[in-house]
Amino acid sequence: MSNVKQILALLRSRTEGDDDTFFSIALQIAAAEARQGRRQSAEALRAEVDKARAKSTRGQSVAIPFAHPRGNLEGLLEMRQPRFKLKDVVLSQRLLERIDDILRQQRKRDWLREHGKTPNRRILFVGPPGSGKTMSAEAFAGELHLPFFVIRLEGLITRYMGETASKLRLVFDEIVKRRGVYLFDEFDAVGGQRVATNDVAEMRRVLNSFLQFMEEDTPTDSLIICSTNHPKLLDRALLRRYDQVLEFDTPTPLQIRKLITTAAGPMKIVRPSWKKIACAAEGLSQSEIVRATDDAVKTAILDERNQLATDDVVSRLQERHTMRTAFSETESL
Repeated sequence: MSNVKQILALLRSRTEGDDDTFFSIALQIAAAEARQGRRQSAEALRAEVDKARAKSTRGQSVAIPFAHPRGNLEGLLEMRQPRFKLKDVVLSQRLLERIDDILRQQRKRDWLREHGKTPNRRILFVGPPGSGKTMSAEAFAGELHLPFFVIRLEGLITRYMGETASKLRLVFDEIVKRRGVYLFDEFDAVGGQRVATNDVAEMRRVLNSFLQFMEEDTPTDSLIICSTNHPKLLDRALLRRYDQVLEFDTPTPLQIRKLITTAAGPMKIVRPSWKKIACAAEGLSQSEIVRATDDAVKTAILDERNQLATDDVVSRLQERHTMRTAFSETESL
């Protein structure tokens, strides 16, 4: 039989209208029944959950927006409606396969829990700026039909002793309570090495708190995604806390072609020299390539043209390289 904590959690989730948590706890009870050899009871519970979910879905005539964070969480979490799916992201085949594996585990999380396992939910994204990390995190939410939350580090990190760790506790309490995809972008601001010479005791406490919170189990199996451009700055203790570390690279010639074709939209490139375009795009990030293509399309529209030439795209890609050079020279002054 289910214990008192599960019954209380069921009642609480029902009172709050949190159907996802309600069904998750019900399936955990079914899993416990199955492990104790009561297969008939387990199957009956799962069947009732499936019927309730189907009825809930049919009853929704319009899309119901997710509730935005309020109160103490208002300045810590930014909720975004997922705009992307995995098909919208240009990534290597190997990376797509690993993402598919994580998505499969999340979709079948009830099945895994029946066998005493939990799905991978703590993910580290590593890669240069503009390589598709944030877009991929949003695609996770889009594929799983979950709300997408971005943790606002400017609201999280303060100079007052103990306050940052307390705010971090609020965020993880929400992760436990509300199923979603939670992105810690530019995570090295929190996860920097505790032995760094410029470190302070407060940030060491924050990182220790984060490590502790990461280990906590959650019935919602919310996805926690940490993203960094500087993996060498991260504390080594973090690595063993993640279920998967996904590395993002600058795009290959094939990916460059797909990015430009998609970004150009209905405006076709006449007799494109993809070798020349790939050469011009080498070293640029996904976002830089997309923006360069977008600029070429805008120019064509203003020129009242309905097509692009290879040189239109190449010149815009070269501009992006020039911008990089100018920026690096400014930093060295």
